[in-house]
Order: sequence, then structure tokens, then C-alpha cells
Amino acid sequence: MATQKPKYPLGKIEPNSAKYFASCTFGGIIACGPTHTAVTPLDLVKCRRQVDPKIYTSNLSAWRSIISKEGLRGIFFGWTPTFVGYSFQGAGKYGFYEYFKYLYGDHLFPNANRTVVFLGASASAEFFADIALCPMEAIKVRMQTTLPPFAHSLREGWGKIVAQEGLSGLYKGLYPLWARQIPYTMTKFATFEETVKLIYKTLGKPKEQYNGLQQTGVSFLGGYIAGIFCAIVSHPADVMVSKLNADRKAGEGAMTAVSRIYRNIGFSGLWNGLPVRIVMLGTLTGFQWLIYDSFKVFLGLPTTGGH
Repeated sequence: MATQKPKYPLGKIEPNSAKYFASCTFGGIIACGPTHTAVTPLDLVKCRRQVDPKIYTSNLSAWRSIISKEGLRGIFFGWTPTFVGYSFQGAGKYGFYEYFKYLYGDHLFPNANRTVVFLGASASAEFFADIALCPMEAIKVRMQTTLPPFAHSLREGWGKIVAQEGLSGLYKGLYPLWARQIPYTMTKFATFEETVKLIYKTLGKPKEQYNGLQQTGVSFLGGYIAGIFCAIVSHPADVMVSKLNADRKAGEGAMTAVSRIYRNIGFSGLWNGLPVRIVMLGTLTGFQWLIYDSFKVFLGLPTTGGH
């Protein structure tokens, strides 16, 4: 006998409905845009040290140098493309993840291992999210890694790249971005889901027996742990994205540029800036899951993971 679809009162968001996925998409915007913007000072120094390891002796000396020359606003240079780009990316990453997790896990592959579903859903989501992120990332990296700056605003950066290289110039880092972001997001979501499940198992009670504040606390801890793994897995590609956007010659193919840059920096160069990125991504990912799941709780939805 077929089970009846439950009735939801007016205003109630039915799980896996169009309204649910739209809510998750908006949750991704508020989770990713503001958090990435908040760590712009870390990102600015990281990108510059990846491109030129000798530019600063340490992160503190970098911030002191920038503030002395440009004031406090100098360490937030590039925040506009960061905010716009990662708001778009957050929308795609979280919204599509929830959709693909439902599509793969409940419809296409109902008997598949759940971790495989998490990995497939997150990879699919990030593929589309990066298409939205790529133009903003190209502008941000050029602004942050060139001295004097390639551009001083999002509008100026967009105009200069399009004028010099056409619209394709905004997407020349797409393949390296996929190489960085897809493994990153697969690690982020699958590690988070499994970590949260392990935390509740260790605590000894089902998730439903904890209140919303306690559940979002678990989300933050699981997100921070996931962020550490993300930083390590994706860092070599992150270095290469910074290098490609700052040092790719006109007419040079992507693989040719990657080979040339690798010959110059070597294997060890792929790990420049890793400690600061671990701190940045651990904090960033923890707060993203905290904000995202807090928003879901606010809407009366269950937090992510734990089953």
C-alpha cells in the first residue's frame, strides 16, 4: 500500500521540495559570501606569498607592511570580487549539493553507499558553482597578486580583462579552479557528514535529542575538522590557480603554463602558504556550516548530517 505524502501547513518547508532547495541556496549565499570576505586579510597575504615567497617574511610582517602603506582598508583589498564570487559559489555549492544528494541517494542510486553519494553530490554541485565563481576569482587574484595592482575595483578589473583578452580571459583559470575546488568540496562535504555522524555516535544520543543550539555547535566542530582536511587536499591546486592568474603568458595553453610554473617552483613550491590556509579554511569552513545550519534551524529544518 502506497504511503501518503505528509501534509504540511502553510509556510512549512517540505524537505526536498523546490522551496527547500531554494532555501538551501539562499543559506549557501549567507554562509559563503560574508565568511570568505571576512578572511580577505588572510587570503590576500596567502595569494601574494604563493606567487612570490620572498615578498614578506611572515604574515604579521605582511599585514604591518600593508597597513603602513595603505591603512587598514589595504588588508581587505579585493573584498568585492571575493564577496560576489563566493556568494554565487555558495549558492551553487549548497543548493546543488542538497539537490544532488536527494537525486542520487533517493532516486538514481538508492542502494549506494552514503559516502559515495556525498562525494558524487558535492562534486556535481561544485562543478556548476565554479562556473559562477571563476570570473570573480580571476579578477580577485589579479588584483591581489600584482604590485602595483592590476585593478582597484571589481568593475575596473572586469573591464580590463575583457578589453585585453575577451570574456574567455575571465575563464582561463576554470580548469585549475575545478582541480582545486572539486576535491576541496568533496572533502568538505563528505568529511563533514561523516565527522558529524561520528560526533553524535561518540556523544551517545541521536541528533534529534539535542536542541538547535547544540546541533549547530556540532556543525561548527564538524566543519572545522573538515576544513583542515580541505586545506591539505586542495592546496597544491590553490597555489597553481594563483600562479596561473598572475603569471600566464598571452596565448599560452593551460597545461603548458602549468608545466612551466611547476619547473620554476618545484614540488615544495606547491605547499607555500599551507599553515595560514589551514587556519583560514578551518575557521572558514567551521563558520560556514554554523551559519548554514543555523539558518536551516531558523527555518524549522533539520541540521545537516548526523544520520
